[in-house]
Amino acid sequence: MKVESLELTTARQYYEQGNDWRKQGNWQEAINCYIKAIELDPESPAVEAKRMLDDIMSFYHKDYYNP
Repeated sequence: MKVESLELTTARQYYEQGNDWRKQGNWQEAINCYIKAIELDPESPAVEAKRMLDDIMSFYHKDYYNP
């Protein structure tokens, strides 16, 4: 599901778009979507998704990633 051409308005839409970006390997766009989802809904599943992506990035890209 690619939602990038549509205007994202809900935390769920941002979360799902973040998942799409993550699957494509676009980590930064995924994190950006997760952050926006969390801003809209602090109880969003994006909280856990972002935490996992932060862990992955900090493990594999220590010099590249600085949260």
